[in-house]
This record gives sequence, structure tokens and C-alpha cells, in this order.
Amino acid sequence: MPPAPPPEPLQISAAAIRALDLAPLKGWAELDVAALLRIGSQLEFVYHWPRDPEDPRELSEVPEVRLWSLRADARYPWLPLVLERSSGQLSRHVAMLLPHSFNRTEGLRFAPESLELWLTHRLFLLDDWSRGQGLNCRQGLAQMAAVLGLELDAAFWDPLG
Repeated sequence: MPPAPPPEPLQISAAAIRALDLAPLKGWAELDVAALLRIGSQLEFVYHWPRDPEDPRELSEVPEVRLWSLRADARYPWLPLVLERSSGQLSRHVAMLLPHSFNRTEGLRFAPESLELWLTHRLFLLDDWSRGQGLNCRQGLAQMAAVLGLELDAAFWDPLG
């Protein structure tokens, strides 16, 4: 059987953002852990937030969009594991959560200590989450960390068994 096509990007309306409505994530939230891990990093968000053409801010600098993302991340801490990586979805999501700067030539620059703390916390959380279901997502976690600029030493997991 051929692999399933990637899911359609989730459309996040301005109304959902203003109301902190996570209904667009309902289908993903209903998946069990094994299904989420099988699908892998394919989730994409398209934010429909009205902005003045003169507004120089990135979406991660818009307080309303950032607040929606913070709520989504708090409710569904597995989001970083399933967000599409090559198009910048994961990086943009993390920018919604952490201090950063943006440079047109260098792109996103995270505060290093913040990124390291958040990423380590998320690695522990998602490893426990998947192992609690008898699954292993460490390879996906290592890939997630690499996309964000942190190379995991294989010994990172040793104390956890």
C-alpha cells in the first residue's frame, strides 16, 4: 500500500486565534500516540492573521498569534514532534514560545540558554510520553533537536535507560 499523502495544512483563522480556540487541532488531538508517531513531522499551520502591509513583524512577534501557539503547545506538548521541519514550521513554532531575534540574512536566532532548557525539557517530556505507551520516539526527538541546532550525543539517553 502506498504511503498516505501528507495531511492538509491546518488553517488557523483570526477568530480562532482571538478566542484561543484549539478546535483546528481536534483531529490531531484525537489520534493515539502510536498514530502520531507513525505520521511523523507532517503537521503544518497556516495562520490567517490580518496585518498591515507596513507591519514589519514576523508572525512569532504578533502577541495574539503567539498566545494561541503557547496555549496549543501547553495543551498538546507533542506538537514539536509532529510539526513539519524542512519548511520551518518547527522553528516558527519554537519562536512563538522562546525569546529570539530575527535577521533577514541569518534567520531566527534563539537565546541559546532558553533553547537548551526548553529543548531538554521537551526531550524528557516526550520521551516519557512515548515510553508510557510502550513506544520509542528518540530518533524523532534527535531529529527535532538537530533541526533546532542541538546535536544530541548518544549518551544523552543513557541515564534514562
